Amino acid sequence: MSKRIVIALGGNALGATLSEQAAAVRTTAKAIVDLIEAGNEVIVAHGNGPQVGIINNAMTALTHEDKTQGNTPLSVCGAMSQAYIGYDLQNGLREELLSRGINKPVCTIVTQTVVDANDPAFKSPSKPIGKFLSKEEADEVAAKTGYLMKEDAGRGYRRYVASPKPVSIVEAPCIKSLSEAGCVVVACGGGGIPVIAEGNHLRGAAAVIDKDFGSEMMAELLDADMLIILTAVEKVAINFRKENEEWLSDLTPAMAAQYEAEGQFAAGSMLPKVQAAVKFAQSKPGRTALITLLEKAKDGIAGKTGTSVHL
Repeated sequence: MSKRIVIALGGNALGATLSEQAAAVRTTAKAIVDLIEAGNEVIVAHGNGPQVGIINNAMTALTHEDKTQGNTPLSVCGAMSQAYIGYDLQNGLREELLSRGINKPVCTIVTQTVVDANDPAFKSPSKPIGKFLSKEEADEVAAKTGYLMKEDAGRGYRRYVASPKPVSIVEAPCIKSLSEAGCVVVACGGGGIPVIAEGNHLRGAAAVIDKDFGSEMMAELLDADMLIILTAVEKVAINFRKENEEWLSDLTPAMAAQYEAEGQFAAGSMLPKVQAAVKFAQSKPGRTALITLLEKAKDGIAGKTGTSVHL
């Protein structure tokens, strides 16, 4: 039985350079087209952590080289990352589809995610972006831009920004219409460009949205049957990398809450994936989330591997 699936790719899986990304996309496209070839309607979301950092660094360097250039808002950096990642993804998917004799259009939607201006995350910026700087360099950047610069794990100073939760996705109706019309849509890159609604105006926010939560919100709004969150391991584990490590094939919200209370899932790694998967499973009866490796996604849908998160 065919499903409407939102699949969330990690930004780190797309490589750290343009050439690495182009190579990674070829592998990614094969796994995604496997799902499409099986008759599923697939919408592709992706992370942009490394990429938006690269763009932010480049724009910051430009302000040093050309004093007439102002600071590039982080929301604009996010839009740039969506475009260039989407460019590679849509072309990789198109090529793989055509090589299999599947004539389906592919497009990328620049996607905005509405966040709450009063989200507590804005008072406690927690996400480091950009390159590492010395204390002197960081102080100079802070004085010039007003950015919050903090030491990151003893490795140097970086810019810290908020990571608010998504409230809604502006382009969701467009994404749904295109997908229902037979297009393969790449959307919600990097969790979406964070914006704050001010009447009819959408103001870009200096923030980054967790890709897993952004993908989950999109999956809800598109009435998807399944959310697939890709990660670096085949299944979710408890006691990870310990002698009593246990891989989980099934995970219910109650189990997830217990393991989270025990500190089983690392913040910034597996924790947001599990939280997003649970939120999707709880959003409507019959919805399932799957956490697994990219190359195991097809087998995961068939129930052969991965961690299935369900009621």
